[in-house]
Amino acid sequence: MYEITITETSISTFSMLQTQLKINPQLSPSSSYGVSHFLLEQSIAFYNARSCTTCDKVLSELEKIDDDTDHFGVDFVKINDKRLAKQYGIKNFPALTYFREKEPIIYEGDLMDEENVLDFLTSLEAMDLPDRIEEVNAKILEKIVEDTEFVAVLFYKPDCKKCLKALQELENIDDEADQLGIGFVKIADEQLADEYNLGPLPVLVYYRHQIPIIYEHELSREEDVLEWLVANKSTGDEEDVIEDVTAKTLHTLIGNIDNLVVLFYNHGDEDSMQVLTELEKIDDDCDKHGIQFVKIDDEKAAKDFGIDSVPAIVYFEKQIPNLYDGDVENEDEILEWLLSQLEKDEIEDVTDEMLDRLVKDGKTLAVLFYDNNDRKSQKVLNELENIDDECDQLGIIFVKIDNTEEAKEYGIEKIPSMLYFEKGIPTLYEGNLEDEEKVLKWLEGQQKSDQIEDITDEMLDMVIEKMPHVAVLFYDKDQKKSQKVLGELENIDDDCDQHNIAFVKISDVEEAREYGIDSLPTLVLFEKRIPHVYEGDLMNEDQLLGWLLHQKKHTEIPEVTDEMMEKLIETSPYLAVLFYDKDDKQDMRILNELENIDDELEKEGIVIIRMDNDAEAKEYGIDHLPTLVYFENKIPAIYEGDLLNEDEVLEWLVEQKNTATIEEVTDEILVDLIEEHEYVVAFFSGDCEDSDECEKVLEELENIDDELDETGIIFVTTEDTGFAKKHGIKSFPTLAFFRNKEPLIFKGDIEDEDEVLSWITDEDTLEIPGKIEEVNSKMLENILEENDYIVVFFYKEGDKKSQKILQELENIDDECEEKDIDFVKISDEGIEKEYDLPGLPALAFYRHKFRQVYTGDMMHEEAILEWILELRTQTPDVIENVDRKTLQVLINDVEHLAVFFYDDKCETCSEILEELETIDDDTDKHGIQFVKSNDAKLAAEIGVFSFPALVYYETGVPIMYDGNDDDDDDDDDDDDDDNDDDDDEDEDEDDDDDDEDDEEEDDNNDDEDDDDDDNNDDDDDNDGDDDDDNDDDDDNEDEDDEDEDDEDDEDDDDNDDDDDQDDDDDEDDENEDEESNEKLNKALKKILDKGKGPTTTEEAEEDFT
Repeated sequence: MYEITITETSISTFSMLQTQLKINPQLSPSSSYGVSHFLLEQSIAFYNARSCTTCDKVLSELEKIDDDTDHFGVDFVKINDKRLAKQYGIKNFPALTYFREKEPIIYEGDLMDEENVLDFLTSLEAMDLPDRIEEVNAKILEKIVEDTEFVAVLFYKPDCKKCLKALQELENIDDEADQLGIGFVKIADEQLADEYNLGPLPVLVYYRHQIPIIYEHELSREEDVLEWLVANKSTGDEEDVIEDVTAKTLHTLIGNIDNLVVLFYNHGDEDSMQVLTELEKIDDDCDKHGIQFVKIDDEKAAKDFGIDSVPAIVYFEKQIPNLYDGDVENEDEILEWLLSQLEKDEIEDVTDEMLDRLVKDGKTLAVLFYDNNDRKSQKVLNELENIDDECDQLGIIFVKIDNTEEAKEYGIEKIPSMLYFEKGIPTLYEGNLEDEEKVLKWLEGQQKSDQIEDITDEMLDMVIEKMPHVAVLFYDKDQKKSQKVLGELENIDDDCDQHNIAFVKISDVEEAREYGIDSLPTLVLFEKRIPHVYEGDLMNEDQLLGWLLHQKKHTEIPEVTDEMMEKLIETSPYLAVLFYDKDDKQDMRILNELENIDDELEKEGIVIIRMDNDAEAKEYGIDHLPTLVYFENKIPAIYEGDLLNEDEVLEWLVEQKNTATIEEVTDEILVDLIEEHEYVVAFFSGDCEDSDECEKVLEELENIDDELDETGIIFVTTEDTGFAKKHGIKSFPTLAFFRNKEPLIFKGDIEDEDEVLSWITDEDTLEIPGKIEEVNSKMLENILEENDYIVVFFYKEGDKKSQKILQELENIDDECEEKDIDFVKISDEGIEKEYDLPGLPALAFYRHKFRQVYTGDMMHEEAILEWILELRTQTPDVIENVDRKTLQVLINDVEHLAVFFYDDKCETCSEILEELETIDDDTDKHGIQFVKSNDAKLAAEIGVFSFPALVYYETGVPIMYDGNDDDDDDDDDDDDDDNDDDDDEDEDEDDDDDDEDDEEEDDNNDDEDDDDDDNNDDDDDNDGDDDDDNDDDDDNEDEDDEDEDDEDDEDDDDNDDDDDQDDDDDEDDENEDEESNEKLNKALKKILDKGKGPTTTEEAEEDFT
């Protein structure tokens, strides 16, 4: 469907009805009723206002195409009815609306351009309607065929049952065809069908670049039709090239094409384009064997299939992907591999992302987790290959995966192992994998079985995460009651399948306890990860099925256990919890009111649950019920308003989510926050009403909550006074800052939020004497940004070795402080990956954001102190090495940044680095920061695959230096052209002093000498005319040089032989390192030019000679 909605900038209007058009003559210009009944099949309504000069001009232009629209069977009317216009959301005039089968489409182009208007009205996209093949007439069909590269046309008869059946089937692939760039229309014109000699209808005709072909098979099989359309799409091309597709189109192709090859590539990558060139050579061969070939330049789509680097080739056979791991530049080898895939029956290898995709799509799968280097795995694989065909016949997709981490996610520790997936639910095969007959029999049994699948705790976590509705029976396999209940519930397994509710069982007492389930059996429905506990009779399967379907259809606030709540607090960023008493009538009334806002909260991404547990409420300091607590990223806030006013509750929750506010907490919550978080600011207000002074102070402090959030400092408020009094606070309001549980009382003006913010973020306030401060990730980023010298100890919380190291490091904290070196520690989850550390614990020294990781014994604090002080005092002029995190910061913060990417295996890189370090000071003078990195993965992310490489970032935008000698940069071209004459003159004079013959030799070399000169910068050849030979791209060569060329031709011919011999000898003396150095020096010249503006030749020579 092509649907246009009006915008503020739209020129659309509704205009006066012109009665002389082909409309009922009784229809008056202001009759909106008549107009709305007139706008049926294909009509254009032009709306205008009474006093509108622009409308009159536009109308006069549109009158020119009235006959054309009539020609295409489209009626054109004008209307002056603002009330009718408002019904279609039109506010600005004039406007043009096209009604297709009563569906309005508003034209947003220039109404004064009548040709574009006509093109729009007669285009295929203007006719596009949702889930329907568009009806056209003969004239419009003729235009569509002319304008559209690929269009499928169904010729049919209106009263023909076979035609209607074919039409119903083909409607199912209309959207897919549209995604593939194939238009789809229908026409009921028997006369036109006779002219084309189509025979009995219905008939499908496919126009490719106006060339028709007729589909000769059964039209009721829509999948076959779609595959035929795709297969014949390229045959109409004059140039047979591999088609580029989008991610959405690729998904459609995978689902509908049995044999599909996909090249994942990057248009800006040289290797990708080389591979593409090679693959174009085998595209025709693939077509002959029924293999479709497409390409896609989409990094996200590649990652969805587990592809980390491009170019990559993936072959899909009946939706099962198989990654090609051979030479991607050898087209013959690729073709041989593809043809072998058609012939051989083997279990396909998939990546973890590919497996996730297959599971998510609900495919019936058998997955072998194996180790390619394990003999037993290979033996099992060889046996299971024998039943691959039988699995195909059963409709079971058989794949294999060599990934221990993915296996662990499903709770698989023993390799090889096999899982069977049906509609996303995994079942573990526990028999002998080397007996393929038993495996096949088991798979057949799984397909026919109506049993509820038994899963492990890891599998349960995966299923809950990936499936929207999962019914889980927690049971005890050795308990008679559980077995009896299980026997009853097996009867509704199929019903659940039909309603897309996954049904699984788990016999794991510990897993049940994690969800707060103490009595077994118990059934829990997980709806988008939110648990609903069934409290009815498990022996009554009809009642249970009714409850499941009701829960799926209707949204209710689920009742949870305290353990379930803890899990949700950990996993849900926005969570509202109603603590209530279900035996209290007022509480139930409030619950009913809050049910009314459940849908709105879901739209906002806020999960709401309820809990009837007094003990859990008291842990949060809640003394009276009901109470609503909102958790945002685990930080709680208590609602103080009227719970019976659901609109007010909704407004408060949305405000909490979308704005930074100081959370209201109890003493108990405050104690937990101080225990769990490094830095907590608490505003102890005491009893505080809306009109009190403390409320005004709190409103002022709200202004600094955002700034504190950014630094990782939690800000809360409480009216409770018990905890405050324990810390000697007797007067209210008072502000206290808890740093690693240590309190510090604010003594300044509490009403001055700027003073408060300055005090909280001051280094002296944050620092705890005699201790290494614990910081969080946000605070560490700020410290690294603001401070010059920092030592950071990265560790894992609870690690005994780390605690011993910390005791040693505490001994040198004061010495570091004396040298203005900050010392902090951090144990946030995921910190190792975030900072690209070799492991934990780790100690790093940062100087101006640049990191050095300590590699010695961390138990020797004296050696560590010596290492720190040495790094602190030295002022190296070498190019700093950066890690991934630091480089990203530099790219974002530094305006001019040069990055030298190198590889430890690169033979020339070390020598080039030594050379570059001699000019590091020069780049500093020009405001360019120069760093180096040997992170190959990081380099690959920006398209660097070979080393050494130089990348220049200007305000975050990378510019790759390609190593070419010619001045193809636009900024440099003019300078080069302007300076050609001066350079030629100066260099000619130098050469004249040395040798008169040398002055002439390069300007008059034959073609072979030109090639040599272009590739070798020989000192003997550096005369003024050398620039003319090397700068072939410059359009403004010096005329004097050309005259000199003509005069010296004869003299130079006599010297050619000697010169060629000299050139060869000099070329032998040149080595690759010098060429690389020269290229990089020239690259640096360009960078310097960018860093400080126009650079004269003299300045450049002074810096780089």
